[in-house]
Amino acid sequence: MARSKIKQNSGVGMATSRRVTLNPKVARRSFLKLSVATAALTGVAMTTKMTTKVQAAGKKVPYAGSKIVRTICTYCAVGCGVEAEVHNGVWVRQEIASDHPVSNGAHCCKGAGAIDMVTSPKRLKNPMKKVGGKWTNISWDQAIKEIGDKLLSIRENDGPDALHFNGSAKVSTEMAYQHRKFAAFWGTNNVDHQARI
Repeated sequence: MARSKIKQNSGVGMATSRRVTLNPKVARRSFLKLSVATAALTGVAMTTKMTTKVQAAGKKVPYAGSKIVRTICTYCAVGCGVEAEVHNGVWVRQEIASDHPVSNGAHCCKGAGAIDMVTSPKRLKNPMKKVGGKWTNISWDQAIKEIGDKLLSIRENDGPDALHFNGSAKVSTEMAYQHRKFAAFWGTNNVDHQARI
């Protein structure tokens, strides 16, 4: 009855209008439904484009003498299935394990790009230091000595809580465990993950 009540516009006196009350829950629900539908359609469209592009590039043809190794993605504890193509001991390509019981033929973006950690031309292969405004290669011994000396100096001057350990989504579960253990042995709880920042 309140919704159909007629009221006069304040300040005008002669115009009347029907009172309309919008239900914010209905508006939010409609918005969420539309968002989910849009996301689903976008995902289908992107998957179709990616599949077409992969097939067009001839990615289904394995290298001569290579072997397929069934393994799991190492980025988190879910354990999604990966079929890695290994040629002469080198991981050269990967596919989603379509019949894997955990991932059911899917990957997240980290799993889909896992091979980049091995094959990317941007991958850092040796320590580097900025000298005179330019990045230069240094030896492992020099890098370990300089970093170790700096860390010990910080600890001696300001204590173990002066250091913050920040993790990454681009490391394996085992690496994250070691990262956390190193912070604990260092003597601090100042540990976080970049996804929370």
